[in-house]
Amino acid sequence: MDRRNKPSALAATPAAPPQARVDLVGDRVTAVLPTGESVEVLLTGATVLSWKGAVGGGAPEERLWLSESAVLDGSKAVRGGIPVVFPVFGQSPADVATSKLPQHGLARTSRWEFLGRSTSEADASSKTATSNGVQLDFGLTSSSADPKLKSLWPFDFALLYRVTLEPGSLVTSIVVTNNETDKAFDFQVLLHTYFRVGDITQVQVDGLGGASYSDKVDGFKVKTQAEGKVDITGETDRVYKPEAGAAQALTIVEGGRPKYGITRDNLSDAVVWNPWGDKTKSIGDFAPKDGYKNMLCVEPGSVSSWQTLEPGDAFEGAQSIKLL
Repeated sequence: MDRRNKPSALAATPAAPPQARVDLVGDRVTAVLPTGESVEVLLTGATVLSWKGAVGGGAPEERLWLSESAVLDGSKAVRGGIPVVFPVFGQSPADVATSKLPQHGLARTSRWEFLGRSTSEADASSKTATSNGVQLDFGLTSSSADPKLKSLWPFDFALLYRVTLEPGSLVTSIVVTNNETDKAFDFQVLLHTYFRVGDITQVQVDGLGGASYSDKVDGFKVKTQAEGKVDITGETDRVYKPEAGAAQALTIVEGGRPKYGITRDNLSDAVVWNPWGDKTKSIGDFAPKDGYKNMLCVEPGSVSSWQTLEPGDAFEGAQSIKLL
């Protein structure tokens, strides 16, 4: 019998879009996007060990440099990737509160807690996440920091570090909170990013022309960068203060082509570092010794002066790296 009013077929339930896979195995957190791009974070220092990103639909490639002799068992800071520097950059003068801490402070050698993952659906207020990305959150407090080091800088603090992986980009952001009830503390913070490059002699940094900088290789003399791009022709260790501060975008160029675009939020300084050949001989965990040919550190931070954080206040800074 012909039935003119047949019931309509039930609409098929749309399949959920592919999601990032996040795994915590031992002391490492790994996130892999459906595109195959990935990031790996060591709980020691919340150090990003690896970032494999792709451009224009190509295959993901490693974008960070990691020493072949990097110590990954938590006994010392990692040489390579993206170590977190806090609450001091370098060594402190004897008359400041961080003077007893080792170089670059306590965050990069303390074991952080993995606080979990989120996506743009779970955090619609995020300015950085998309439906194709994933966010990994890590925390460190004065009570969970390395006991031997926190006694050398006895302030009540909390750090929240977020690593956001998206197709073609990586964002790392940090929030520093002063949990003291009645006293301020001074600090410095920096994201010590080791970029992987093909040939350092073909690499330049754009965006620093005309900026003043402290040249650590030349006795900390204050100089002014010539206009144009910064060439890397020997040992380089400079703390730049771009006139536009954090608003000044930076670009790593290789072979005349833009390779990495770096934008900064509330991190007004930029350290440019390459140890070159002679210096690597004195760095025990730098391998191979000619590895300087394939790396360049461009490090957003707030290190040319001290940030004063009042009780209950918070400071937030971030870097966003885009593959070009």
